[in-house]
Amino acid sequence: MSTAAQSIDIPDFSLVVLIGSTGAGKSSFAARHFGPTEIISSDRCRALISDDETNQDVSADAFALAAEIAGRRLKHRKLAVIDATNVRPADRKAWIDLARQWHALPVAIVLDPGIDVCIARNKARPDRAFGGQVVQRMTAEVRRGLGGLQREGFRQVWKLTSVDAIEAATVARQPLWTDKRHDSGPFDIIGDVHGCADELQTLLARLGYRIEWSEEHGERTVAVTPPEGRKAVFVGDLVDRGPNSPDVLRIAMSMTAAGTAYAVQGNHDRKFERWLAGRKVTIAHGLQQTIDQMKDQSRDFRDALPKFLDGLRSHLWLDGGRLAVAHAGLKAEMIGRGSGTVREFALYGETTGEIDEFGLPVRADWAASYRGSTTVVYGHTPVLRADWVNNTLCIDTGCVFGGKLTALRWPEKDLVEVPAERIWSEPVRPLGGSLDPASAQAGADAVLDIKDVSGRRWIETELKGNVVVAEENASAALEVMSRFALAPQWLAYLPPTMSPSETSDRDGWLERPEEAFAHFRERGVAEVVCEEKHMGSRAVIALCRTADAARNRFGVTGDDTGAIWTRTGRAFFGDPATTEGVLARLRAAVDGAGLWAELGTDWLLLDAEIMPWSAKAGSLIESQYAPVAASSRAGFAAATDAFTRAGARGVEVADVGAHFADRARRAALYGKAWAPYVWPVSGIDDLKVAPFHLLASEGRLWFGEDHVWHMSQADRMAAAGGAVVCRTAWRTVALDDERAVAGAVAWWETLTEGGGEGMVVKPRPFVARGTKGLIQPALKVRGREYLRIIYGPEYDAPGNLVRLRERGLGAKRNLALREFALGHEALKRFVAREPLRRVHECVFAVLALESEPIDPRL
Repeated sequence: MSTAAQSIDIPDFSLVVLIGSTGAGKSSFAARHFGPTEIISSDRCRALISDDETNQDVSADAFALAAEIAGRRLKHRKLAVIDATNVRPADRKAWIDLARQWHALPVAIVLDPGIDVCIARNKARPDRAFGGQVVQRMTAEVRRGLGGLQREGFRQVWKLTSVDAIEAATVARQPLWTDKRHDSGPFDIIGDVHGCADELQTLLARLGYRIEWSEEHGERTVAVTPPEGRKAVFVGDLVDRGPNSPDVLRIAMSMTAAGTAYAVQGNHDRKFERWLAGRKVTIAHGLQQTIDQMKDQSRDFRDALPKFLDGLRSHLWLDGGRLAVAHAGLKAEMIGRGSGTVREFALYGETTGEIDEFGLPVRADWAASYRGSTTVVYGHTPVLRADWVNNTLCIDTGCVFGGKLTALRWPEKDLVEVPAERIWSEPVRPLGGSLDPASAQAGADAVLDIKDVSGRRWIETELKGNVVVAEENASAALEVMSRFALAPQWLAYLPPTMSPSETSDRDGWLERPEEAFAHFRERGVAEVVCEEKHMGSRAVIALCRTADAARNRFGVTGDDTGAIWTRTGRAFFGDPATTEGVLARLRAAVDGAGLWAELGTDWLLLDAEIMPWSAKAGSLIESQYAPVAASSRAGFAAATDAFTRAGARGVEVADVGAHFADRARRAALYGKAWAPYVWPVSGIDDLKVAPFHLLASEGRLWFGEDHVWHMSQADRMAAAGGAVVCRTAWRTVALDDERAVAGAVAWWETLTEGGGEGMVVKPRPFVARGTKGLIQPALKVRGREYLRIIYGPEYDAPGNLVRLRERGLGAKRNLALREFALGHEALKRFVAREPLRRVHECVFAVLALESEPIDPRL
């Protein structure tokens, strides 16, 4: 307990409870030393509820509100100050419990300026119309409970016992001992050493550390020089089981003293510390070896051990909050916080309460449900190999059991390992994990949690910052995804929607290329790529070299060598044999083009168009488009016959007859508009696949290559792919070259007059930015007859064109940019081998955005 302290040093994350009688000056003290948002006043809460700070009838609700506000602040790791009398232990217990719930340190600041001072202050306040006996009672309770505040659970107790002491006091905030966010490393994080001193020295040398031993006056010492700027971090369990715990301790103690290393406490280190302190511990699990090895060590070395071991913290929070190191791991809500619960979890992890066949506690797999943005590196549970699971990594690879000693370089995320020299201790149970690099994360990804995609969500993307997904859109996507989509392990990407060009003002036209060229020219794009727009169905293709490659990279089961899916994540073909047949043709194309070796991969993600349109839209044509055409033919034929007969009787029908003849002509065009996109499909040979984006491969996201590169790869596949894999016609256009622009316009006119859908105009860079941010990744320019399918037979009648030219494109374009950013983010996370939930939330969000109320004809 501190008495009359003038400098009050409190943790920067804590729950500060002010204690004192009414009139003690708590509110004034709080206002001097804390921010207005940090102070939670019981009087203020009464006023918020009843408009009266002194209304004691609402005290219960006021304190419930104060607790709710304090809890929300602590949840987000914000300091909270409770401004209330808090004179009774029962009142304080609620705050202690709240602090423990959020792993915050509870701090008591007692203000006791004297009974006379408090009475005088209350008399001067018209809202404090009560006698001195209230102050006397409160002060007596404060003084009576003062000695037991630490037993109640307060980690710090500060007492100010006079007006001068209260006025002179200063409050300083100190980071928690675990908070090393200011240190950005780089770090070399070393797994459980367990007395394997030789392997530790080998590993440090491989990491670039220079180790120099010396001996003076019988004392063995060591100096370790790290590579420039780097620092080691030991994950704990320095001692026990291995052959030379003293030298391991010497290395760790020397490096931490020199400021070239950190160390967190392991459960074996803690047990050894307790033994050194004379506490009763069970001599087991290798502690006897450490005790025996200490017998021949110098007194100075042994005397230094308790202070070193006691100074080891539960965990370290490093690199701006991006990294946490704890011996047995740490849940997201514990990082950077302090409590007994945090320390116990950091030391031992979590168990299920069961005992396995080896007599050891069964450990709960906390990493499988970890959702934190901070990377957690830990040890404690030996595994065969270090594998990432949900942004966590266990680097205890069982060196003392004959495995390896492993280090993680941070931020590079490179693993460095040295083999054990021998089996120093036989493990009671086999090492956990698997040698299969895909199995660890795949096991955690086996079941996705609905909480990862439901509700209103903000998804951080590299290209467009936060993308918001509304709760109602997420619900609509959940219906589609849960009922119809492929296994989420395949769905690394859904393609974005595409906006049309601005409306043309040319007579008889709705869309033309000139407006697309002008759009990009006005945004500073110098060159575009124009690609033929196939009238088929958009498809994303996961193409794997073998079934083993599919299992290893995508975490799927079975013998599939890939998958093909639609823009909504559904299987493109209902027949798995057709899917495999198409994949085989594409695989042959990639083989022939030599892309596997060239790209250093055994899988590819492709964006493509699959034709004919009727292969996917046959029922749509039969149920919607064809009946409109048939009824139009029949109706207009009947009308023409009626006008002919009326004219024969001398009725003046020339104008109305011409009008209906024009409508019949447009209906006839409508009936023929989709003919180029329809042909019978009896097998794979009747299909056409036109790839146009190579999205990703092992270790690479190909958004950094321009569209010329992408189309060149597609050309190579088409050239080697036989009849099924077809080429997409394309050309580049310099927007300041009038002849090139005119040539592209003429090319588009030829394509569309021949029955083609149109073309897609893209900035040459795959990701293009202008002065106002991200530029549209593509604009589609559709032909006159294709638009007849979209907007109806008579869309290009003069009156209808006037109305259609008023269509708004803002919402569609904003949607296209958000979906493009989400698709890029999903692939970036997939290539980086982030957890499936992190990839899936982006893919899911694309599908969710598709339910926004935007005209589907755009």
